[in-house]
Amino acid sequence: MVVNNETCISCGACVGACPVNAISFGADGKAVINQETCVKCGTCVGVCPVSAISE
Repeated sequence: MVVNNETCISCGACVGACPVNAISFGADGKAVINQETCVKCGTCVGVCPVSAISE
């Protein structure tokens, strides 16, 4: 999963939805996905209101 920082609005929907807590906010306030923790379930893709996350 990859976050498009240009599109991300820092709403936190993905952070709360991630079942393995692989998403946090970076220093720039945008979502960051820990690739080692991510299980690639796609939940974050479905909850992002601005489609900022893709596979």
